[in-house]
Formats: sequence, structure tokens, C-alpha cells
Amino acid sequence: MSRREFSNPTKRDAAARANGHCEECGMRLRFGEFHYDHILPCALGGEATLENCQVLCHPCHKHKTSKQDVPQIAKMKRQRDAARGIRRNKQKIKGWQKFDGTPVRASRER
Repeated sequence: MSRREFSNPTKRDAAARANGHCEECGMRLRFGEFHYDHILPCALGGEATLENCQVLCHPCHKHKTSKQDVPQIAKMKRQRDAARGIRRNKQKIKGWQKFDGTPVRASRER
């Protein structure tokens, strides 16, 4: 699924609604120091509409993305794979190669 960006009119309307403040914490926004965020992420079916758009400061956007969006999307992908019968590889890494090409075996104590 491709990411759907907000149109310029949607961004203008969201910025007017926010009135120069972060819609999460209320911090005053400075020029160029904010993000237009999908309330419901595109990967979870969110549309690029004004109702799904919010203006966030950098810290709030980073927190929402890392603590809410990424875990929800990962869970959705795990559930989708489980429904399709796709399992994660549970086999542990037994060895690898160094950059010079010499093999390294994993120790038994992990």
C-alpha cells in the first residue's frame, strides 16, 4: 500500500484549524517545525482527508510514530501473516562472515 500525502487544500485547512499550535500538546509552532500527521496511519486504512489530518510538533509526531503507529502496523502485519499461514523463522543464527570473509560460528552460550 502506497502512502497517500495530504493535498495542499487539506494542509491549509488543517493549519487553520490548529491555529499555530500543536494539536496534541498545544505548543506554539514555528515556521517549518511541524508535521502533518495521519491520525489513522495509511497502512491501517487511513485516508488523506482533513478529518484524518492533524498538525503536530516534531516531538509529538516522533512519539506518536514510534509508540503508536509503528507497533500497530507491525501487529497488523503479524496478524495478516498468521491469517495467511505465514510463520516467522524461529531458527537461530548459527554463524556469519566477517568483512574479510572469514566464517564465525555462534557460541552455544547466548
